[in-house]
Amino acid sequence: MPSLSDYLDFAVETAWQAGQLTLGYFQTGLRPDFKSDDSPVTAADREAERLIRSRIEARYPDHAIVGEEFGESSGSSHRWIIDPIDGTRSFVRGIPMYGVLIGLEIDGVCEVGVARFPALGETIAAATGLGCWWNGRRARVSEAQQVRDGMLLHYDAANFARYGKQAAWERVTQAGGFRAGWCDAYGYLLVATGRAELMLDPALYPWDGAPFIPILAEAGGYFGDWQGNPTIYGREGLATTQALLPEVLELLNGPR
Repeated sequence: MPSLSDYLDFAVETAWQAGQLTLGYFQTGLRPDFKSDDSPVTAADREAERLIRSRIEARYPDHAIVGEEFGESSGSSHRWIIDPIDGTRSFVRGIPMYGVLIGLEIDGVCEVGVARFPALGETIAAATGLGCWWNGRRARVSEAQQVRDGMLLHYDAANFARYGKQAAWERVTQAGGFRAGWCDAYGYLLVATGRAELMLDPALYPWDGAPFIPILAEAGGYFGDWQGNPTIYGREGLATTQALLPEVLELLNGPR
């Protein structure tokens, strides 16, 4: 039976290979197609997911797979959840903050996570009990004690109103701190490495967050929904430190 360390090593290598494939298309003027939800998809997304799936199927043929582009295949209690290019809008515009995301659930619990950012040369990886590692260095969250002392990250400020969460957004921004956008999954890496204190996403698919429960937990932080549940199925994303989590949840959910 493979160990978590084995799975982590496999995921790191697989994410690196998929990332190298995407670099062959990066900044080449690649034109996207658009899916039914108006989100872009490219040949690079599809080929990277095929590469990841083929490696999983060859090494762990009984494992289930869920991917953004090609759906779900059935399997055992081990399930790989993959996003071949998180941040396709960034990718097609030649902006380097896109990532390859791979997570592994075992019996419904996210135990292994890897996020590779090929154009930035950064990898963050973790497995339960094995620590969180950023390009070979141990990653830890910030030591800030108040939201007003931190940096708040998001992808698109307009999304908060679009998904009915404008009031929560306003409460958080009024608490202070510097606000930076255009982050996609890279924002979660920045929180895990202590370079930012809070990343918010008002709409999230499971493959957008699959690596980040173990990554943030092993870095001393939190990833999950806006109610304090460490899950990738809450349709929203939040990463922060354990110290800031109570204040952040109170801001997001308003007076009780």
